[in-house]
Amino acid sequence: MFERNDKFYHSLLGRKKTRITYQKKDFLDYVVMICISGLLCGFIYGFGSGLSVSVYLICFFMIVAFAIRHGVSIIIPIIVKRPQDVFFMFLHKITNTYRFYFVALGVFVVEQIVIYFTPSLPHFLDWTQRVSIWLFYIHLAAITVYRAAIFVDHLRNHKKVKSFLDETSWRHRLDSDYSIFFELVHGFFTGLLTHLVLLSPWYFVITHFSFSLLFLPMVCLVNVWLSKKILDQTNSWYYRDHWLGHNSEFDFVYLHGSHHDAIPSGMIAVAGNGFLEGFTRYTLGYPDVFYNPLIAFFYFTLGIKMDIQLHQYIPGVFPRLPKDAHRVYQHSIHHFGKLAPYGYGIKVDQPDLPQAIIDMTKGAPESLANSIKLDEKLTGFKWDNAKHRWYLKLVDKYDN
Repeated sequence: MFERNDKFYHSLLGRKKTRITYQKKDFLDYVVMICISGLLCGFIYGFGSGLSVSVYLICFFMIVAFAIRHGVSIIIPIIVKRPQDVFFMFLHKITNTYRFYFVALGVFVVEQIVIYFTPSLPHFLDWTQRVSIWLFYIHLAAITVYRAAIFVDHLRNHKKVKSFLDETSWRHRLDSDYSIFFELVHGFFTGLLTHLVLLSPWYFVITHFSFSLLFLPMVCLVNVWLSKKILDQTNSWYYRDHWLGHNSEFDFVYLHGSHHDAIPSGMIAVAGNGFLEGFTRYTLGYPDVFYNPLIAFFYFTLGIKMDIQLHQYIPGVFPRLPKDAHRVYQHSIHHFGKLAPYGYGIKVDQPDLPQAIIDMTKGAPESLANSIKLDEKLTGFKWDNAKHRWYLKLVDKYDN
């Protein structure tokens, strides 16, 4: 939304405290965050709906799991001590938003206005809403089945999973065979709850607003054009938002922390979000919820499936990320305790890459295909680093 300079990316209102893991002192804040997630889903899906009941059960499990995994310390929550941090969080989100988000929102609003003033035109609103809701449930079911398949394969290969994690920073949580099963269940429910909270803004839009069949071709073309424009800016947006998620204590505890609280497996992933973070990012970040439901369905499904694959950092189990993909993508080391890279961490500009990897990035803007340049510029990140070399050795060892 505003002109960006290097200082903008690391500017912060409120308390700065770099975090990458939860601590027992976060217990009450975590409970508040979980309760907000449950209330949001109850309000949007219906407090007595099957989706909301599922959310309540998972929320209860998450609170118990936090107490078991981190312990409990009763102190005044951040949200009570520093309520202004809530305002600062929203201000950070708004000032990080690009103009194309507002263009997408404007297209959506214009369609609503035209539909309202042209009731005699053949919009087929009842039909489009039914199709939209079906698309929502098809997406949710398909991704959940995919996530469950990953969970089952991790259970089948739990010894390999534990052996790998024992060589990483996760070893202190895996002191028994019971602990690996517990972490796998926790990871599966982390992904499922994150998904349900993230989808709630989309569900609200398709159940409270209208989409015209008459305008569908034109709106879809505009949506696709907007998505291409946004793609060129997405790493810049993500870097800023992600940096805040680790350097604003409020943002970490309430938004991003749950994404790092689960094992580094694809089944935890939903567009790199924590529980409430998905809600904030898809209301004040990505405009996908305002797209025509056909386009939204496509981008949600493709994006979340790809994010699941790109978060599979336990090699040798489903869904296996190609070895060469690990060479060009360093978000993995971020899940093993290294803060940078804050951006997407991709570097395609490398010698001897196989054609398959090069083909995967065809059509991607330079700002995304070599997104590591922003980290190199802002943090002095070095692509050739010991942490990445260590991880690639583990990939070679376990992805046989």
